[in-house]
Amino acid sequence: MFFEIVNDSPVSLNADCLVIGLEADGKLTPTATAVDQASNGHLSQLIKMGDLTGKSGEQQMLFNLPGIASPRVLVVGLGKSDERKDRHFRKLIKGLDTLLTKLACKHVVLALDGLASEHQDVYRQTRLLVEWISTDFYQYDTTKSKKAEPTRIEQLSIYLEDSLTELGESALLDGVAISNGINAARELGNLPGNICTPTYLANKAKALESEFDTLKVKILEEDDMDKLGMHSLLSVGRGSAEPSKLIVIKYLGGDKNDAPHVLVGKGITFDTGGISLKPGAGMDEMKFDMCGAASVLGTIEAAAEMQLPLNIIAIVAAAENMPGSKATKPGDVVTTLSGQTVEILNTDAEGRLVLCDALTYAERFKPASVIDVATLTGACIIALGHQASGLLSNNDSLAENLLKAGDYASDRAWPLPLWDEYQELLDSNFADMANIGGRSAGTITAACFLSRFTKAYPWAHLDIAGVAWNSNGKEKGATGRCVPLLCQYLIDLAESIDMPEHDHH
Repeated sequence: MFFEIVNDSPVSLNADCLVIGLEADGKLTPTATAVDQASNGHLSQLIKMGDLTGKSGEQQMLFNLPGIASPRVLVVGLGKSDERKDRHFRKLIKGLDTLLTKLACKHVVLALDGLASEHQDVYRQTRLLVEWISTDFYQYDTTKSKKAEPTRIEQLSIYLEDSLTELGESALLDGVAISNGINAARELGNLPGNICTPTYLANKAKALESEFDTLKVKILEEDDMDKLGMHSLLSVGRGSAEPSKLIVIKYLGGDKNDAPHVLVGKGITFDTGGISLKPGAGMDEMKFDMCGAASVLGTIEAAAEMQLPLNIIAIVAAAENMPGSKATKPGDVVTTLSGQTVEILNTDAEGRLVLCDALTYAERFKPASVIDVATLTGACIIALGHQASGLLSNNDSLAENLLKAGDYASDRAWPLPLWDEYQELLDSNFADMANIGGRSAGTITAACFLSRFTKAYPWAHLDIAGVAWNSNGKEKGATGRCVPLLCQYLIDLAESIDMPEHDHH
């Protein structure tokens, strides 16, 4: 789908469908006013008759209006101004996309006059439009014999006034890059575990390297990790025939002396729980246990596409957790790359075991910040549901920046405490620490565990267990969540360097 910004009057634009907004109580938006005047009061008449009200969620298709170049005019209700939160804006776009999918439209013009969202930020509104529309039209068909019907819409024009064109175009470019990252992450998440293995993720990274000159990839094999002393990471994949991998992708967009920002992703390509086997019901969803890794890969792809003036390193700790004859057993003690020892009381708390070694490995890059992303704990779903990612950090300003980025990108996180008092739940009689802390505060004790490996730098942990995928019916599948938040965080960093081409807000 090709996106563009247009400035010509929507009335004279010859598309297959023109989409305009109507505010609550039939109040005409600027474009609706122009359409009404050109069609001799056609809209006013429908409003008078009560057929058009402008209430939130309303959709009315009008055909062949006199004086309007497009044969279809779709009027969507914007509702009252206090009803235009992100949730309503998202629903409006979703409803629009559902309807447009059924029509034989190749070229659609959107003229919502910046009124679909309560945020008066043209860059943000335009970018979210592009992201949401692109992700609504994503279809998974890789492992189906019948391929998905291609989207009929080829061109989507967004009407903005002349003075806003440049802002709109930068929003388009960023929006397309971010949605490419989101959909790449979703594709990896949706692939089954027999295709998307640690080796597959490594090959995916190499494919990105050949696509972008700015990316350099290094793959650490099991032997390399063994020599380094990453015995915690290696313990997770021991029961599997699939070799574990540590995937390192460097994006060099900044000055060569700039400290990099590191993103670490949990890439458990399938999680049976190991010897601490999970119940069978719903276990198929454990192919999504690499969604942290997928979002990190999607983010670095988007960053490369946006050509951000930063140095970014993505580290993916990839393993398959299986109950084989060599599998780690409850009570086993392993030595991490940091030299600290861990008693593995539960082999299903494996995400932290791969992450802790990856986080220690990140130290060698002398990072400006490190963010790890993981589908880490079921407890996070109990705490925050399927709305927010859990955020825990050892640095207040890093946490604040991530929360702000999440709000702006409409991909929100929420903070949980990382107090010392929680640390003693990880006490072990037989090692420096245990890998689980009991029933209470599971998300926090998981982060407490990770915090013991991140003392050398500003660090934040995003637990995306509740947001990384949907479990329901036709909606079932990976969401690509956290890519928008991470991309926004990086864009904000790029802007603070004061690069003119990324001067959005």
